[in-house]
Amino acid sequence: MRPTPTSRALILGARSQIAQALAHQFAAKGVALVLAARQSEQLAPIAADLRLRYDVDVDLLEFDALDLDSHVALADRVRQEAGPWELAICVVGSLPDQQLARQDGHIAQQVLATNFTSVCVCLGHLANDLEARREGGLICVSSVSGDRGRQSNYIYGAAKGGLSVFLQGLRNRLAPAGVHVLTVKPGFVDTPMTQGLEGLFLVASPEAVAADVLIAWRKGRNVLYTPWFWRWILLIIRLIPESIFKRLSL
Repeated sequence: MRPTPTSRALILGARSQIAQALAHQFAAKGVALVLAARQSEQLAPIAADLRLRYDVDVDLLEFDALDLDSHVALADRVRQEAGPWELAICVVGSLPDQQLARQDGHIAQQVLATNFTSVCVCLGHLANDLEARREGGLICVSSVSGDRGRQSNYIYGAAKGGLSVFLQGLRNRLAPAGVHVLTVKPGFVDTPMTQGLEGLFLVASPEAVAADVLIAWRKGRNVLYTPWFWRWILLIIRLIPESIFKRLSL
């Protein structure tokens, strides 16, 4: 199913480098933007640059993913402060120190709240709005980490795995209304979130990921592994029998 045309896109978690690369991709196609994040005023220089480069409207919106009550009115806030919108792009997330999260339940809870609960609640409300209008769509960045639990990041992976299942169900629910849902599963991406991590390989740039997302969205893809080879890497990992997998240091 190809998505309906987009005149304005809401980008949640707009402070991330992937989100900003996506902003450039969509603005270059003439799509107006609403950049939503905490301390959104700090995004003013980025918004100004986007307006100058692409001659599109760019608005800023204060947004705290963990403030679940605020998500109820988010769709209406965007309309009131910026105008009609058809697409929401969610790049909300954080990558924790697995060792700290294992030892501190509060950190683990924060990981799950940021990467799973807050995103699901927010997208659920936005989905209700789009379903009622029978137009538009959702793009959400999950992760290849959610495809199989590994000792090195299973708390983060559990959140992303749950998110991918949520998006799968949302896609099934919204398809009859003509609302498209794209799940994005990046591998390692060169951002501040991955700096200092051990064992990084096949690292992609945010710009390359964003370019893949735009192509996948316009083609009506359901799930995107980016770069493309992660689909086959994860297929192999998923096929390893559990009796062998549990002995691997991954």
